[in-house]
Amino acid sequence: MNTTPNSNRTHIAIFGRRNAGKSSIINAIANQDVAIVSDTAGTTTDPVKKAIEINGIGACAIVDTAGFDDEGELGVLRIHKTRKIMESTDIALLVFDASFINNDYLLELKWKNELFGLEIPVIAVLNKIDLNDNYKNIEQNIKEMFDLEVISISANNRFNIDNLIEAIKLSIPKTEEISITGHIIKEDDIVMLVMPQDIQAPKGRLILPQVQTIRDILDNKAVIIASTFDKFEKAIRALSKPPKVIITDSQVFKEVEKLKPEESLLTSFSVLFARYKGNEEVYKRGADFIDNLTKESKLLIAESCTHVPLEGDIGRVKIPNLLKKKFGFDFDIDYAVGNDFPDDLSKYDLVIHCGGCMGTRKHILNRIRICEEQNVPITNYGMTIAKINGVKYI
Repeated sequence: MNTTPNSNRTHIAIFGRRNAGKSSIINAIANQDVAIVSDTAGTTTDPVKKAIEINGIGACAIVDTAGFDDEGELGVLRIHKTRKIMESTDIALLVFDASFINNDYLLELKWKNELFGLEIPVIAVLNKIDLNDNYKNIEQNIKEMFDLEVISISANNRFNIDNLIEAIKLSIPKTEEISITGHIIKEDDIVMLVMPQDIQAPKGRLILPQVQTIRDILDNKAVIIASTFDKFEKAIRALSKPPKVIITDSQVFKEVEKLKPEESLLTSFSVLFARYKGNEEVYKRGADFIDNLTKESKLLIAESCTHVPLEGDIGRVKIPNLLKKKFGFDFDIDYAVGNDFPDDLSKYDLVIHCGGCMGTRKHILNRIRICEEQNVPITNYGMTIAKINGVKYI
């Protein structure tokens, strides 16, 4: 369970008012105490993500959020963080409190409409029915107002939790399984991997895009040869015939292109992830826009994860340096990490995003959607490096 990355998990987020029992529902679904429960409204102040396994679904990430009726200056910030969770949500549980007699569901309706606007399936959950003998009336009101089926539960007593889990299973979006390399390789092809010696990679381990690409190539029944760049030429000479495809670390794209056999196709891990996690055509248009940049252009470099940048960081050091070398001046660049992707992109001329290995496909596609709605070009690291260096790739 713990070895499955969050980017490959089904994300189930729970939304509702303070003290509606959202944390108790998480504990009931997980059948263990994974979220802090308190009678004090507003106990959950920031989104909390927990990796769990649900029988029939598999690896999931269940997200507890702050109440969307939070108040005050801090409340506004918490609601903003709750809203950001929508970007990576696959299924939403919209929680109602049966113990709180409230016929005004306009706030819940607003959030339901926002979730629907992002094409997120919504399950209405009426909690705490053990505290109200007349909960059926509330259930009927919710059905009529929201046009949703309602799962009525008592999280504290674990009543009807099995039906809620079944509803979650039935609501999982049917998405096309995308192969990282299946569009460029076939069975028995030889694939050469030029692996990064990345300063961000933990000692003794490969970083996630390489691990996932290796697994995908094996699933496509191709043959893998791997080396670091300093052993690339030696590895090529050791083969009886050139590899069908060479997949390289983007940071040595240009150097590998110069040394590769003419008949071998070339791409990079980041370019492959442009298709696997994002929208390759949108990214290509964004990369082409680099030629239109001027000294007055303002850029946003965004990452889907958070890490402490080290010397030689690709986003903060290498790409800015490549841009400076190409244009002869420094650009005005802002940086966004994790969930801190701006809602308003109007001041930016171009967004350059990481490969997105630590974000879900839905998360990255939502960021692309935001850029397209605001007419701001977006591309990713690998395509940026290829464009600046004039590298031809598949």
